Parts: sequence; C-alpha cells; structure tokens
Amino acid sequence: MSESGYSYDDCKSTADWLLSRTDIRPLVAIVCGSGLGGLADMVKDPKTFKYSDIPNFPQSTVHGHAGQLVFGTLKGKQCVCMQGRFHLYEGYPVQKITLPMRIFKLMGVQAVILTNAAGGLNRDYKVGDVMLIKDHINMPGFAGTNPLAGPNDQRFGTRFPCMSNAYDRQLKQLAREVGDELGFGEFLREGVYCVLGGPSFETIAECHMLHRLGADAVGMSTVHEVIVAHHSGMRCFALSLISNLSVLDYDSQEKANHEEVLETGRLRAGQLQKLVSTMVSRLDLKDVHAA
Repeated sequence: MSESGYSYDDCKSTADWLLSRTDIRPLVAIVCGSGLGGLADMVKDPKTFKYSDIPNFPQSTVHGHAGQLVFGTLKGKQCVCMQGRFHLYEGYPVQKITLPMRIFKLMGVQAVILTNAAGGLNRDYKVGDVMLIKDHINMPGFAGTNPLAGPNDQRFGTRFPCMSNAYDRQLKQLAREVGDELGFGEFLREGVYCVLGGPSFETIAECHMLHRLGADAVGMSTVHEVIVAHHSGMRCFALSLISNLSVLDYDSQEKANHEEVLETGRLRAGQLQKLVSTMVSRLDLKDVHAA
C-alpha cells in the first residue's frame, strides 16, 4: 500500500478484494444519507460488508449511518449501496472520505446516486421537501480543501475537470419525470446545495450569507463525492431531503438538531425509496463487465 493509501493501486486492490467476494458487478452506486439507509434494505439477495472489514476503507462514526456496503440487485440492476458515508468533521482527509467513489469506478460503476439531509435556506422550501441538486457551492474548496488536490493520476481523470456539468441533466430530468408520475411533484424542488465542513450547524449570519450567494440548501456532505465521481467519469445524480429550515431570524427560538434530521428522514423514507428505485429501473447503462 502507498504511504497515502489513496493511490490507483490502493483503490484497485480494494475493488478487487470486494469483487472477489461477491458475484454482483454493480453498474449503479447509491450513497444513503442521514436517516435514508433504508434504500439499501430494498436490495435483493444482499451481500453485506462492514466498513471495518474492507481493506483501506474509512469508518463511519455518525449516528444514523450503519457503516456497511450492500451489494445486490435493485429493480433488476446490479448495484452497491453505501449505508453511511464519511465527512470532513469526522477528522478524515478529504481524499479519504471520497475514496469509495474511486473504488466504485474501478468496480465498473457507471452512475452514482447520492442522497443527503440538508437545511433549507430557500424560504419557499418546507421541511420534508426533496431538492434535486442542479449545482453546488464547495465552500471548503474556497480555502483549498478539494479532494482532487495533490498529484493527479490520469487513469482516474484529467487534471482540471470541468464542473459545470457535474450533475447529470438527463438523470435529473428522469427524477423529475418519475417524481411527477408518482405524485411527488408537490414536494420536489430543484436548487443549489452548499457544503460546509461541520459539525456545528450554521450561524444565522452564515445562513444569510449562503442564501445571498445563491444556495438553496446547506449540508456537510455530497459535494466532495460528486467532484471525485465526476472526475472519474461516472454520471452523478444527487438529492437533498430538507430536514430542517435554517434559522434566519434572531428572534426565533428554533434550533437545528440531528434528531430532527433523522426523524424527517423516517417520515419521507418510503417515498424516497420509491423515487430512487424507480429511477434505477429506468437507467440506461452500458455494462462494462460484458465488454
């Protein structure tokens, strides 16, 4: 293993270790955010690996994140689900928290679907709304925290990747169409997600600033994973469950808290599972394993 633990050979070693222990050859990866781990429970004939058993894999330390990879089939598509992800606030380097994306790429994954729970900045949003992410603001990136910093391995992607198309427009359109068919149109939104480092929730002044910058929702995940997945050539779709509304009024007695995030996830979980699983059933993906 290299000194960093993030090299192409390290990722390939972990990918090969996983593939040697399951017959599933995933084309889709699903990242389950806070309170949304039930998506993985829909997988048929599951083969589960605890993060602690996977070579070179980080460990999830957050309540509400199970900390395991689940391989299986969802609506006829072979897939892998992350029940629990990794965050900057857990103390990991940004290259470590995005490592699974590169491992997925080397396992043959073509598309990544990411979910998260986020605070709503847009005043038109309500708790329980689902925001389809059309773009992001990488706030830590302004200070140099980018998962692509350091030496670039061309086997993953180019040195200077374009990010204006990071969120696949066809996948977003598919989500909109499926949502409308399922009768979810009234709580589906589309907007810009801003990532912060956490773990403290935002101050009122910070919420005002982010809203003025054009962010509709704010959270502590997803963006870094999307940067690495897009860099590696995988199609990305992401959505945010608006689990709380960010406080913008100094006279308000409201306070953001993690329990509210998990409870909102439980209330909306069934509908989100139906949305994502129906999307997966309609994905048109090229099976690289058959080539």
